[in-house]
Amino acid sequence: MNAGPGQGPADADAVAHVFVDALDDRCEITGADGHHLQRVRRLANGESVTAADGSGAWRSYEVADATTGTLVLLARSERLVEPIPFIPVSLAVALTKSGLDDVVAAVTELGVARVMPVRTARSVVRWDRDRAARAVGRMRTVARESAMQSRRARIPVIDELVELKALVGRPGLVVADRTGVAPSELEADPEHGWTVLVGPEGGLTPDELSLVCAAPRIALGRHVLRASTAPVAAAAVLAAEAARVRPE
Repeated sequence: MNAGPGQGPADADAVAHVFVDALDDRCEITGADGHHLQRVRRLANGESVTAADGSGAWRSYEVADATTGTLVLLARSERLVEPIPFIPVSLAVALTKSGLDDVVAAVTELGVARVMPVRTARSVVRWDRDRAARAVGRMRTVARESAMQSRRARIPVIDELVELKALVGRPGLVVADRTGVAPSELEADPEHGWTVLVGPEGGLTPDELSLVCAAPRIALGRHVLRASTAPVAAAAVLAAEAARVRPE
C-alpha cells in the first residue's frame, strides 16, 4: 500500500528507525543495529520503531522483547511505501582530498537518490581499484547509517567510481557553476530527475567543461564554495526546487 503524500517513516510516531532484509510480521534485530538500539539507545519493551527494507517499503513495529544486543519487533501496521520524489535528485561529485563520507551523510539526509563519485583531472586524490572499492564500500555504509538516522525508507544508491566522460549525454544532467541559472529556471524532468555535477578543488578543466557543454549550468549562490560544501548546497537547492514544482 502506498503511503499518503509525503508520508514515510519520518512522519511516524516512533523512537527509532532501522533497516531490515524483509518486513515480516516478526523481525529480530541483531548485530551492530541490535547493539546500537538495545545497548546504546536503550530501547525497551512496548516502544514504537519503524523499519524499512531500503527500497521504499516500511512498517511500524513495537518492541516485544529487548535482550542483550537484540530486539524482537512485532508489526503494528500494514506494509507502506514511501512516495518517490516527483523529481529525483542525484549527485555526481568529484573526488576531494577530504573524502566523500561527510558529503554522502549530508546529502542522504537531504533525500538524494544516488551519489556517483567521479574522477576528474584536478582531483587531488587518486583512487586505484582497491582504494576505490574500499572507499565506495565505506560510502555505502555511511549512506545506510545516515538514512537510518534521518528515517528514510530508501537508501541512496552509491555507484562505483566513474570517469567524467561517462556522464556525457546523461538525461537530466546539470553542472554546478556560479555563473549558471537560478534553480527555478531549470526545466523540470520528472522522468529522469536531475543529476548535478560538482567539480573538484580548482573546478573542472576547459576540456572537461566542453564534454558537458550541452548540460545546463546551475548557480548555487554568489560566492565560491568549497568542494565539500558545494555538493551539499546543490542537493539542498535542487531538493527545494523539486518540492516547489511538485504537482498537487
